Amino acid sequence: MNQYQLIKLAKRVGLYALIAVVMVYAIFPFYYAVITSLKPSSELFRVDFWLSSLDFGNYVHIFTQKSFVRAIFNSILVSISVVFIALLLGVTASYALGRVRFRGRTTVMLVVLGVSMFPQVAVLSGLFEVIRSLNLYNNPGGLILSYTIFTLPFTVWVLTTFMRQLPMELEEAAIMDGATPWVTITKVFLPLMWPAMATTGLLAFIAAWNEFLFALTFTLTDSQRTVPVAIALISGGSQHELPWGPIMAASVTVTVPLVVLVMIFQRRIVSGLTAGAVKG
Repeated sequence: MNQYQLIKLAKRVGLYALIAVVMVYAIFPFYYAVITSLKPSSELFRVDFWLSSLDFGNYVHIFTQKSFVRAIFNSILVSISVVFIALLLGVTASYALGRVRFRGRTTVMLVVLGVSMFPQVAVLSGLFEVIRSLNLYNNPGGLILSYTIFTLPFTVWVLTTFMRQLPMELEEAAIMDGATPWVTITKVFLPLMWPAMATTGLLAFIAAWNEFLFALTFTLTDSQRTVPVAIALISGGSQHELPWGPIMAASVTVTVPLVVLVMIFQRRIVSGLTAGAVKG
């Protein structure tokens, strides 16, 4: 084996070693949460990297709590509603910003992008007053409104970039056939936009599912809280009294659906995120 082959082999080994380190760094916390959630309470503070036995008592404990089950339902309702509204407004806005020529279009895009740069804390007090004036406090509608405000700019930006790459001939043919703008969007462009819609929809779902600050501020009762707040309220008392087993079980329960969704739509996510990166 000559020097060139040794260098090539060393580079490949180094690359695989780096990939292994990144995978361990990313996966190990979730793996440890899983094995911790399957331990009985008597073994929670014993450090083990392998399971010696399975105990589903922590999962039974959290699913027998009506407040946690209700929080899961609230999170599903809010997240799906945010995705639907964000995609509906995002597709229509992307058509206007990506296909219609009008003065100030670039300015509108920059304003849309600028809205997403504000941290949540900066607008928390003002948004609280808006939600209270609309009588949406301690109501899923308040969370849907606040989440949509922060997910819509990213959705519009990605879908607009994707919309601009679609051939003009498709739109011209639809206009020649007498199609209205709505028919053009739904019948011509929408079937071609599934990769970008899958990407933005999934990211909007994850953002709404994991959001904590607004959910904590805009809800008051157990019947209206979402999963992140419900998990936070499981803890209580001193550090030695924290129910780590149920906390880990709840964390795994709300993380697994996201992992499954990402694995199902991973190809569409990659194609959607790279949309517009290369011009043909």
